[in-house]
Amino acid sequence: QVQFVESGGGLVQPGGSLRLSCAASGSIFSIYAMGWYRQAPGKQRELVADVTSGLSTAYADSVKGRFTISRDNAKNTLYLQMNSLKAEDTAVYYCNRATPRDDYWGQGTQVTVSS
Repeated sequence: QVQFVESGGGLVQPGGSLRLSCAASGSIFSIYAMGWYRQAPGKQRELVADVTSGLSTAYADSVKGRFTISRDNAKNTLYLQMNSLKAEDTAVYYCNRATPRDDYWGQGTQVTVSS
């Protein structure tokens, strides 16, 4: 059984930074391409960044140059470094496989960008 537990969210002012973490249970984390997703109020969940098992990364245009996705396979952990945060980044952030499975969604972590 695979589970993902997100953490690191909070309230931050515009222009600030946060680092999100996603702890994965199970022994096969390293073979998955992984992604960070977000869902803002009234909007559909969207993929913001993904990283393959070979460490290739891709980003949504809205976060390119501001967010950095990384992974530590030894720790079964996925990260999202978020810099230059904007009000429109406010959302609940989730991790999942880059091809998500419905049964892998966790509770997410709330990120609120506000002055």
